[in-house]
Amino acid sequence: MDKRLHLKNIADDGFTIIGNVFSEYEVKTILNQISKADTGNTTFRKTDDLFAIRQFLKEVPEVKTLILNKALKGLIETLFSDDYFLVKSIYFDKPEKSNWFVAYHQDLTISVDKLANLPGYGPWTVKQNQFAVQPPLEILEQNFTIRIHLDDTDQTNGALRVVPGSHSKGIYRPETIDWSKEHEATCDVPKGGIMIMRPLLLHASSRSTGNNRRRVVHVEFSKFNLPNTLDWAEKIITFESCVSPSSAQVT
Repeated sequence: MDKRLHLKNIADDGFTIIGNVFSEYEVKTILNQISKADTGNTTFRKTDDLFAIRQFLKEVPEVKTLILNKALKGLIETLFSDDYFLVKSIYFDKPEKSNWFVAYHQDLTISVDKLANLPGYGPWTVKQNQFAVQPPLEILEQNFTIRIHLDDTDQTNGALRVVPGSHSKGIYRPETIDWSKEHEATCDVPKGGIMIMRPLLLHASSRSTGNNRRRVVHVEFSKFNLPNTLDWAEKIITFESCVSPSSAQVT
């Protein structure tokens, strides 16, 4: 792996793509465990166009060690640091010919365990007893997301489209994108590969036009301890150093 190239991509463009992080066997085993999951809980969403599992590693704990494998943890430690811990996980299954699409947006909220009246945190949303809030910009700037691809993904089955460099411009409303100055990139990712991205990167996903599924595990990481009694809704320690007081505190 070319560490300097990936660090430059993340810094300049807000994303990078790395292949061959998960073996064929690991991908197959993850999908097998998902097929056994009880889909009756409110964290599961199933329609003709999308199957999603929120709080994925809580709902399907059998895959946790497979997702946080040695290769992935090594990449996190190399490209970021071992101060980071997992704070959110979602599984997305976009079927063939799916009409589901997502317009350009930034990921501006974090998932937390309760409502709290805190300066710098808001607005809040509550869906199915799950709480989300927009935190201080510092958290969003330092957090990162890893998208683990369980299928070959390209423009025909909903690969992400992004605006490179948009992560460095703070809150960037999609309706204000100046396409005379910006450009779009499509993020093709091979099966077993990952895409690392900053949450402030403007991104979108198109309808599927081919006959291939797009299954992705979306995991978010942070190094910030939240203030007062507020905590992450889905905090999973990734490295032993995460349990020490060294993680950053935002107040």
